[in-house]
Amino acid sequence: MEFEYVSDKSASFLQPTALVSRSEQVSLVEYLFYRLRQLGVCSVHGVPGDFNLAALDYIKPTGLYWVGNSNELNAGYAADGYARIKGISALMTTSGVGELSALNAIAGGYAEKVPIVHIVGTPPTNLQDQNTILHHSLGDGNLRIYASIYEKFTCAQANLRDIARAPILIDETLRKCLWHSRPVYIELPIDIVKIPIPASRLKTAIDLSLPPSEVFGIEQIVVKELLQAIYSASQPLIILDGWVLRYGLEQEADEIVRLTRFPTVTTPFGKGTVNESYPNFCGIYAGAAGSPEFMRWVNGCDLVIRLVPLNADTNTYGFTTLTNRKTTIEIQHSEINIREGTYSKLNVKSVLRETLSRLDPSKLAYNGLCDHLRSLNMTEIEESPSHTEPITQDIFWRYVSRLFCPGDILVTETGTTYAGCCDFALPPQTTVISSALWLSIGYALGACSGAALAQREMVEQGLRMEGRTILFEGDGSFQMTAQAISDIIRNRLNLIIFIINNDGYTIERYINGIGAHYNDIQPWRYLESPNYFGASESDPEYPVFTKQVRTWGELEEVLESKHLKVGEGLIMVEVILGKEDAHPLLKKQMEIIRKQNKRI
Repeated sequence: MEFEYVSDKSASFLQPTALVSRSEQVSLVEYLFYRLRQLGVCSVHGVPGDFNLAALDYIKPTGLYWVGNSNELNAGYAADGYARIKGISALMTTSGVGELSALNAIAGGYAEKVPIVHIVGTPPTNLQDQNTILHHSLGDGNLRIYASIYEKFTCAQANLRDIARAPILIDETLRKCLWHSRPVYIELPIDIVKIPIPASRLKTAIDLSLPPSEVFGIEQIVVKELLQAIYSASQPLIILDGWVLRYGLEQEADEIVRLTRFPTVTTPFGKGTVNESYPNFCGIYAGAAGSPEFMRWVNGCDLVIRLVPLNADTNTYGFTTLTNRKTTIEIQHSEINIREGTYSKLNVKSVLRETLSRLDPSKLAYNGLCDHLRSLNMTEIEESPSHTEPITQDIFWRYVSRLFCPGDILVTETGTTYAGCCDFALPPQTTVISSALWLSIGYALGACSGAALAQREMVEQGLRMEGRTILFEGDGSFQMTAQAISDIIRNRLNLIIFIINNDGYTIERYINGIGAHYNDIQPWRYLESPNYFGASESDPEYPVFTKQVRTWGELEEVLESKHLKVGEGLIMVEVILGKEDAHPLLKKQMEIIRKQNKRI
């Protein structure tokens, strides 16, 4: 079967405009893979195992690329990073040992709403029905126990053993994956992989249109209330969160910020969801961990618009950024809470589009004071540090921002780098990937490989501007998923990695045990890892550059080097920091968490 595609640069996914078939049938696995291709998936992450090998034979013939990860956990993390850039991803593992190894990554994707299609090769259906004791099982004959586990971590599941219904199940599962923006689980028994099915459904794209609001006329009521609240506000604030991107609301968010000119902040998870060059951008809102004057101003607002918020302790600084419900509008995925009233089962995107189309900026009561708010909430580097002084975290994150360019993808790890990224000064069209809820250390090293791959594909397809993928990774986190370096080299991904080496688990030190031995780690020679994992020292098409820096002068030299400006090949910069040095925001946040833990 051959397919003809064109790219729609305004769409989130690649959609077929013409579907040409030389056959009336395809195998079941071909149907699944072609559907993934139609949704924009070009690569499949995973690890081979005996129950998925038959399906893997069809990866290349259907036009997909097999990534081939070193382990399933990293494959899951990489699929997560790929999906955050491309809008959907695919992961393939084998039953039992493979899928359980990936479960931590899938759980993170479920918590943080990432659309990952997890395809699991399972034993033959006849052996499943006979409760046969097989390898990769618990020895009790129950070969579907893993599927029951995955029900808790996915928004939809499909067991493709019913051939007649399999295409319908595939389409519906993929639709739910995208609509809910969460992982789904597909069981692919090895004995049905090659069974032919009609190809006719492939000629029609999966319906991804948003459903209309279930209550007739409710949208107009909500639009009217939103406009009334916006027009009457004299001290307003907009708070953008990370799920703005996940639910495809970035255009609506940009317009409301730009048209209202209301003071706008983001959460840590929402970093990168707003054009920071806008004059009304006022930084990260850190509640009790940030500026007391700014927090008092926020608490005095008569309107706070919170766009798709994640109200987790880590993202709200111990819930201190949550605002008074009587003055707050919370816009969720399919629900809008206007002050103390709730409107459910809405097409929120449609509501926002209608609101923006009717918004008249001349009717706004707000007159503006963003310059003052910026000075309260955002810190600038007053002067350049001495070249001979050691690097410190209070300045590093703002200082390194001079490296960033439009089109870059910045990936930050849990802990030190998650706090530090709040200081990044982002140029327009910069993407930030971080974990704000699941917080599994080591996630970012795996995720950056998937993000870099997605970036490369989208640039080649003309769907994204040129840019680099830049990772900020802690030394302790690096040790969790170091095999991802092998995946990066294997797939010849262009990547810049800053290893933040502060000799152990700094975030844990500030929660409990500043000098405790359990927060120490074994020192590694991190910059030797490319060599260990097989990178060539003399390959001009995939260069490797490594450098350790301790002072501001050494850091500046690296930032100005051609290697980092171009970003070609694998670049690793080890930044040596003090063992107890931490970002001031992190120290304050850990104090809040420490007090919170003591109250429990």
